[in-house]
Amino acid sequence: MKKIIIIVLLLFILVGCETTPTDSGEPTPSVPNGLEPLTAVDDCDVPTLEGGWVCIWADEFEGPDIDEDKWNFEIDGGGGGNNELQYYRKENASIENGNLIITANRESFGGRQYTSARMTTKYKGTFEYVRIVVSAKMPTGRGTWPAIWMMPLMNSYGGWPNSGEIDIVEYVGYDPTRIHSTIHTKRFNHILGTQIGFNKVVENLDTEFHEYEMIWSPGNIQSFHNGEKYAEFNYVAQFTQDAPYHEAFPFDQPFYLILNLAIGGNWGGVQGVDDSIFPATFEIEHVRVYKQDYAVLDNEAPTTPEDLQLAQLKNTIFWKRSTDDYGVEEYAVYLDGAFHRYASLNQITFNGLIAGETYQVQIQAVDFVGRTSELSDVLLFTYSG
Repeated sequence: MKKIIIIVLLLFILVGCETTPTDSGEPTPSVPNGLEPLTAVDDCDVPTLEGGWVCIWADEFEGPDIDEDKWNFEIDGGGGGNNELQYYRKENASIENGNLIITANRESFGGRQYTSARMTTKYKGTFEYVRIVVSAKMPTGRGTWPAIWMMPLMNSYGGWPNSGEIDIVEYVGYDPTRIHSTIHTKRFNHILGTQIGFNKVVENLDTEFHEYEMIWSPGNIQSFHNGEKYAEFNYVAQFTQDAPYHEAFPFDQPFYLILNLAIGGNWGGVQGVDDSIFPATFEIEHVRVYKQDYAVLDNEAPTTPEDLQLAQLKNTIFWKRSTDDYGVEEYAVYLDGAFHRYASLNQITFNGLIAGETYQVQIQAVDFVGRTSELSDVLLFTYSG
């Protein structure tokens, strides 16, 4: 019963996490004071958005050919996973009238009955804590399964789903008036039946361009359709005290962007494939990535972390999140008055200390321009080895 209650709570709330350990010594914030203001990239048609967002990467698809300095083409005869039916190849993506066109065809190729394309920004555009805006028109027909999504660059916490997946939007052609936004982690994924996701009913998805958007900040991911929020994924550390942070919320690492049109598969093919729909097209007007200009915006230091507590997980503590005018980037963790390491969110598991030794733990919040809070009150913590 206890596990069921925790899972229900976590349909909306997830646990925080810590960064990779930093060498001991006096802490230097990862984004120091003196940060230079951001400059928008030249090829973004909307260089800034309200709220201090500056465009740092974009593709307006205005050239005659796809820009291979920005995009990779996946060549995959295995169907792309999930028992999909297509062969992914470069020839199925093109630019027409200022739009990227990903076309799925009914044709025999490489042992498959369908062809399509999947494009990624891996090693060419990797992002963390950003705002992504994509204008797209969905394909028509049963069996189509397009997606705008993100995967981790380095799989720091292990292979899928351990290092996370962010689905900004997915659509399946047999349910033509509904969009979905989900995340996948070790603890929350469809294989376990614990996936956390949201959906929204929308008309004209396959006849008009719609804007799909994600805002990602430490411990928080929000998804929007035409400016209206319909999905939000959060962490609150005290609701998952019995597992390492990354099992629930591993989204503190760089991710890259993916655009693809799958055919069939475990979800897209639930009601089969209508062969009369081909060629089917997934059309994208633009992809824009924004980052907040903290150097210009941020004027306040974070609040002091409060309410340090021992967690259920061995050698783990958590605390109340600090607030800041434009967000807390990380927390400096001190043991007996000396800097120990950083945590990216408001939870940390200690390793390598002296068994049976009692330590005085204090936490300090650090914002994106390096301003720091006061040190928290002391929590006495005995390391159990």
